[in-house]
Amino acid sequence: MTFVKQHGKPYSELLEIDLRSRRSEEIVKWFLAAILYSKPIRETAATRTYRCFAERRVVSTDAIIRTGWNGLVAILDAGGYTRYDFSTADKLLEVFGNLKKHYRGDLNQLHQDAKDSRDLEGRLKGLGKGIGDTTVSIFLRDMRLAWSKADPKPTPLVQTGMKKLKIKDMKAVAARKGLDLVRLETALLRLGKDFMKRNRRIRVAL
Repeated sequence: MTFVKQHGKPYSELLEIDLRSRRSEEIVKWFLAAILYSKPIRETAATRTYRCFAERRVVSTDAIIRTGWNGLVAILDAGGYTRYDFSTADKLLEVFGNLKKHYRGDLNQLHQDAKDSRDLEGRLKGLGKGIGDTTVSIFLRDMRLAWSKADPKPTPLVQTGMKKLKIKDMKAVAARKGLDLVRLETALLRLGKDFMKRNRRIRVAL
């Protein structure tokens, strides 16, 4: 319980994105952030880059499309996302362009159209070739706060945390101990990162 309280704050909350409101504009913000977090880049750089998008008010489907490739690259560079700036600008224009085309720019519409959790994941991946399992898992982890069909598979880092604590079923542990599933999974993610880096120790006490 202490472990989850200390390390389980969802990334969306850290970015001050209100997913519990279920508002489309908040969900798009988190989708953008999830795309940024999905690259093998330092977490601090992804966070800083999202904040650059937010400061410039480029956090909606229309704003991303309107900003264009050069503008997106400039924001990505300002946030320190330089290694992946060109490819990420391409991805953002493709993904949010398809979101606009097929779902009127509304991720809530995509969720409503999905038959179940697996169809939801398929529709998200269908928005662009750069949306893979990692991006979907990051995005849907926090979307459990808003969407009934959000039920992602744990990322490799979460699985590392689960193995360290000998957890086979996160849902069962959350239910048995009265824990919020999103916070438990987020804490396990951070434990997985700590275990892989081995440069600091998270004290674990469920």
